[in-house]
Amino acid sequence: MSKRFYTTDSNQHGLPHDPFKAIVAPRPIGWIGTKGRAGIRNLAPYSFFNAISDSPKMVMFSSSGHKDSVRNIEETGVFTANLVSRNLIDQMNLSSALVAYDVDEFSLTGLTPVDGELVDAPYVGEAYAALECRMTDVYRPKTVDGGLADSWVVFGQVMGIHLSDEILKDGNIDMSLARPVARMGYMDYCEGSDAFQLARPKVPAA
Repeated sequence: MSKRFYTTDSNQHGLPHDPFKAIVAPRPIGWIGTKGRAGIRNLAPYSFFNAISDSPKMVMFSSSGHKDSVRNIEETGVFTANLVSRNLIDQMNLSSALVAYDVDEFSLTGLTPVDGELVDAPYVGEAYAALECRMTDVYRPKTVDGGLADSWVVFGQVMGIHLSDEILKDGNIDMSLARPVARMGYMDYCEGSDAFQLARPKVPAA
């Protein structure tokens, strides 16, 4: 097996595009809903997103640059994370456009903003699932040389969950119905409906 090696400080990989994000894939998409102090709504997708704790339930996302979502969360302390399903992929993509702060992406995409039950942030009415979150921390990661990355990492505790019965089957979320979308790197995406199950192995005691 032939392999190439390159250092990330030079990033001389010899390929047309940087493969880093394609290697760390698939990545779930956090479709983050916020509202600023002045009441302006924002909706934006982040593919550096994941669940980090089950007790309590917590999620995180990272923004490359200090974008509107981070600004709003710093002002209000709350946000929503909405499930991106295949039927909403065009609206998700449109909400990623770089627009002025006063542009409401809910209006831009034609999606329905619904006020959270527990937090003052909007979620996507058409989404099969949404998490209402309170921010617990925002910080810029440190680099090995003591500098700061051009990224803002937002942590939030999930306070409430909206879940549509449309994607439930036998009491579980059916991935063939939810059809969650993930980012694969470059301009590539994948759909997570091709799910399979693996039982955790039991290793005999020595």
